Amino acid sequence: MTNRRGLLIILSSPSGAGKSTLSRRLLDWDPSLSFSVSATTRAPRPGEVNGEHYHFLSEDAFKRDVNAGDMLEHAHVFGNFYGSPRKPVQAAIDAGNDVLFDIDWQGAQQIVNSALGPHTLSIFILPPSIAELRRRLESRGQDSAETIGKRMQKSWDEISHWGSYDYVLVNDDLDRTFADLQTIVTATRLRRLQQPGLVEHVRKLQQEFEELT
Repeated sequence: MTNRRGLLIILSSPSGAGKSTLSRRLLDWDPSLSFSVSATTRAPRPGEVNGEHYHFLSEDAFKRDVNAGDMLEHAHVFGNFYGSPRKPVQAAIDAGNDVLFDIDWQGAQQIVNSALGPHTLSIFILPPSIAELRRRLESRGQDSAETIGKRMQKSWDEISHWGSYDYVLVNDDLDRTFADLQTIVTATRLRRLQQPGLVEHVRKLQQEFEELT
């Protein structure tokens, strides 16, 4: 039987809910799973490598890719464009490999509504409380109070779209949430649509049955 078709695994959450940590755990759990490297028009930060952390594009180049249909999803966030290049994702899932996306609800909806939509698995991560969400953001020590305030203001808009996802997990215990995430991914890989070889296998079974009778 032929190999399965790859999945587009989408993880979304408000900042601080644990999405990035869960993404890293997924990549460690299954080395065949790759991370979709986004394209952006923002300038590289110290230590960021083009093609590894982001594909850094000029605004004109980014817009050309969008107009050519080469972005699965794209958005304008805090003055810069972000998007997911289509070609590497298409190549990966055609080869039977899953691709992980760390994107917001707008990007998730665009991918779900694209030609690759039937092969997506979307999961939203909720925090146990808003107070805990703020505590996690503050404990990072990476953002100013102003930036944390902006992220908190944006968080409810993101949370309000939880109902458009296939699965929703409340991340009140990281280990348990990750175990649930593993279960969801494993089960979705077995969906009939993800196993193109099943049709031929059933035909062979039918042929064997007819030969016996």
